[in-house]
Parts: sequence; C-alpha cells; structure tokens
Amino acid sequence: MMDTNGKPRVQRALALTDEGYRSLKGAVAACTLTNLVLMVPFTITVMVFGTVLMRLTGQDVDWQALWGLFAAGVVGLVAVFLCARNDYRRTYVTAYRETEATRMGLAEHLRRLPMSFFNQRDLSELTENLMGDVSSRESLMSSTVPQLVASCVSTAVVCVMLAFFEWRLALGVFATLPAALLIVLAARGRERRLFERQTEARLAASAQLMDYVEGMRDIRACRQVGAQSAPMRAALRALRDIAMKVELAVDVCVSAATTVLQAGVGITVFSGCALLAGGEVDFLTLLMFLLIASRVYGPITSILSQLPNLLQLSGRTARLRALADEPVAAGTGDASGLGVKPIDLRDVRFSYADGDDEVLRGISFRMEPGTVTALVGHSGSGKSTVAKLVARFYAPSSGAIRAGGVDLAGLDEESWLRNVSVVFQDVTLFDDTVMENIRMGRLGATDEEVRAAARAAHCEEFIERLPEGWATRLGENGARLSGGERQRISIARALLKDAPVVLLDEATSSLDPENETLVQDAVGRLCAGKTVLVIAHRLRTVAGADRIVVLDRGCVAEQGTHAELMAAGGLYAHLVRIQQESLGWTVARP
Repeated sequence: MMDTNGKPRVQRALALTDEGYRSLKGAVAACTLTNLVLMVPFTITVMVFGTVLMRLTGQDVDWQALWGLFAAGVVGLVAVFLCARNDYRRTYVTAYRETEATRMGLAEHLRRLPMSFFNQRDLSELTENLMGDVSSRESLMSSTVPQLVASCVSTAVVCVMLAFFEWRLALGVFATLPAALLIVLAARGRERRLFERQTEARLAASAQLMDYVEGMRDIRACRQVGAQSAPMRAALRALRDIAMKVELAVDVCVSAATTVLQAGVGITVFSGCALLAGGEVDFLTLLMFLLIASRVYGPITSILSQLPNLLQLSGRTARLRALADEPVAAGTGDASGLGVKPIDLRDVRFSYADGDDEVLRGISFRMEPGTVTALVGHSGSGKSTVAKLVARFYAPSSGAIRAGGVDLAGLDEESWLRNVSVVFQDVTLFDDTVMENIRMGRLGATDEEVRAAARAAHCEEFIERLPEGWATRLGENGARLSGGERQRISIARALLKDAPVVLLDEATSSLDPENETLVQDAVGRLCAGKTVLVIAHRLRTVAGADRIVVLDRGCVAEQGTHAELMAAGGLYAHLVRIQQESLGWTVARP
C-alpha cells in the first residue's frame, strides 16, 4: 500500500530510504528462508524418533532409512549455515548501512533548514533524533523487524501443515494464540503513553546534563554545585522512575501473554490423550505434535515480546519523519553576480518566533558596493539581527531585502551565501586541524592558498607555536586557542572565501589592544573593495565608515556620516559622548 507521497506505507512508517526499504524486504525474505530451513533438521529429528520408536509397535527399525535421514540432516545443517550467513548479511550489514545513510541524509537536511527552525528545537532533542532514534531503529531493523515478520510467516506455515496433518491437535496447539495477542493489544495504549513519557524524560535529562556540563565553570565559580545540580538530579530521577514503570508494564504484559500461550501445551496434551484413548490418533502422532508444540512456541513468544518494542519504534520513527518533513529554506533563484550589486533593506520587520515582539520595526537603508556601512546602537536594538537577515540566515517577517533589485527571499540560500563572508564575535571552530578549519572558507583551496589567507590574517605566528603546527587539532570549538587567535582564524576563512559581501559582527570587541591591532589590520585586508556591513560598540572604530546607521529599539533612529551625525546632536552623538567619558573611568580604592 502506498501513502500520499507515493511511497509504501511500511517505508514511510519506518522512515526508510528507498535503498533501506529494498534492503528490509531482502532481510525479511532471508530471515523467512532461514526459519523455514530450520524446520528441516527439526522435521528430520521427528522422523528419526518415529523410525526408532517403531520398535514400540513391534516393527523392525529401518537402519537404511536412518542413515538416509542422517545424510539429510547433514545437508540440512549445511543449508542452515548458509542461510544464517546470508541472514546476517541481509539484516545487520544492511541495517548499519541504512543507519549511516539516514544520519547523513538528516544532517544534510538540517543544513538546508531555515535558522528559525533551530530557535524552536533544543540541541539535546536534535542529538537524540540523530543518534538515539536512529540507533533504536537500527537495532530493531537488524534484530527485530525481519525476524518478527519471518516468525509470523513460518508460524503460519507450520499451522497450515499441522492442520492438514491433524486439525484437532493443531487447534489445541494454537487455541491460546488469539488470547495472548489480545493481552498484548489491550496493553498497547498504556505502553504507548509510557514510551512517550519516557522519551520526554530522556530529552529533559539530556538537556539538564548539557546545561550542567556547559555551565560547570560558572557553577564552580559561584560555589553553586549542589544547588545547580538539583534540577539535573530531579531529571535523572524522573527518567529512572519512568524507565522502571515502562519495564514493569512491558514485562507484565509479555509474561501474561506468554503464560497464556504456553497453556496451549496443556490443552494439546489433554486433547491428545483423549483422542489417543479413543483410538482416533496413534502415539507417534501425539508425540510428534508435542515435539512441534515445544518448537513452534519459540517464534510466537519472540513475536509477543517484540510487539512493545515496535510500539516504541513507532514513536521514534514518527520523530524522524517529522524532522525529515521540515520544510527547507524557501527560494531557488541563482544569486550569481548579485554580490557586487547594491543591497537595499526596505521596511524590514522581523520577530524570531510567532507571537514574539518584533525585533526589527521597519528598517530601511542601502549598502553600496565598495563602501562600509556601520550599524550602531544600544544592545538589543537589532544590529546582529540585521546582519543575519542580510546573510539570509533568517527571512524578514515583512518587507524585503534586495540585491540589485532581486529579493533575497526568492534566492537559493546556498547560492546567496557564496557571495557573503561572515565574521561574528562568537567564532565557531571544529575539532579538526588548523588547515581544515581555515579551508572551510573554500573547500577546494590548495594548502598554499590556505597559508596565504592565514598569513594575511596574522595567523602564522601562533600556528607555528602549536605542537603539530598546521596539523594540530584545535579541540572542541577551538579550545587550544585564545579568543584573539580564534578570531583571526575566522578572518582567515573569510579571506580565503573572498566573497564580495562582508558582514562583521563585533569582530574586535573582546580583544586586547595587541590582538585588536592585528585583527583590525586583517579586517582591512578582508574588506578592501567589498560591500561591508560592520557592527561595533566601539564607535571610534566606525568613524570612518561611508554610512552609519543608528538603531534604537528596532528602528532606524538616524543615518549619515560621522560628521553629519555628530553635527545633528542626536542618539549617535550621545553614544559617542558617553564612550569618550568612559575612557577616563578607573577603579577607585575603597
């Protein structure tokens, strides 16, 4: 059956790729074949018992038949081995490949989502999606789903075969199966709710653990370890409690269903003895049914024990589907050549989430190619938000941002970002080598081009001091480097990219004088001949800008050159005067 997207419902339900769905069908076929082949040695064993027990009826044992059965058993064992090997390859190996493909596909999908999506999701939740949910599906895909379907098929085959052989005893073997299934299905609603609560508790605990670890420096500095760990302990305790409830509910359900199912052995013995006493079946037939009953309940018990896991899988795959269905950033237009065009903001309004207050309230200004436009204003006035909108990390709630008259909203995000270099105050580095961290600016760059960009950003001096030079891994978010060094690596990336639009957000605000001088020199090289938008709290650093736009509570309060704004005596002049007065501030002895 197909869903509305033209994909099989099973593929959609399990959030599988096309290749993964084909692999699942192959795994089911392999496991079914293995289960059916496993019946061969068992059938031969029953036949051997029948041949040996012929002495009970006064007949001679057919030794030639026994040797033939022995040879058939050897062939059966070889067939079982070959099928089991194929079973492993079709289940575990393909499940691992599907897991890799799913994670890579979701990671690529996340890269294409609008930044507004990440404002609504916690990092712990996304990590759980990519790791926990996919791992759980991997486990079930490798060792549950194919075996479950195969057990259903093989059990149905055995049931039909037994029914043809002696339907009354077959009915006794399978009479308790509907009752056992009914118990499992009756508990489905409660187990589903418990699984949902367990997932919520796990996400809450993950978030608390991340906050605790990330805030360890501040927690210890304020001597608040005990108090600050209380929420984490509460979250872990809640996770423990719900995990125990889940285990209890599942175990009670499965144990009750298994007990009811195993009662079929007693029913078979009782009805078989009655038929034997009435002369309607012989002893060998009854013995065969008892042996088969002991074998056939194994796969059925496996099915019953795995049904709760399938309920849990349904919740996890639902989250995977929801993530995969998140709409990617809108826009398909090609932005080639637009980076050298004027950029206009016209009545731009923006809020980070529906219902939130607007961060920007009708922003309008123009950036000409080859000029520097500075954004200044109080903290929280919307300066960084403007830079993110120009980079197309977000889309305006209303109004438009145009490059050469073309609305950025209609452009492909990656196509536009090829025209933009971004240097933010909070630099993100990766646990990779220095060379590769800089090469992110342009992945096809040669080593010499990377070195030239680093030289222009004044990075070589500290890179040479690192233990392994250019091959030194920087640790999580560049832990091996100082703030100024991390900033210069970021500028080296931007220099290597050499994009026509440059966005600088507080690139030097937290640096010491020596580092600030080096970074400013690197920024000067970066900005030469480019369309530059710079955000700075130190107003003296933007006095030479071609245009200064002053923001106040999300609105443009004034704009012009430094001289024009100082002559106007407005907000900009007020901010300059306050900063000049603060230069004489010192720490007084109490």
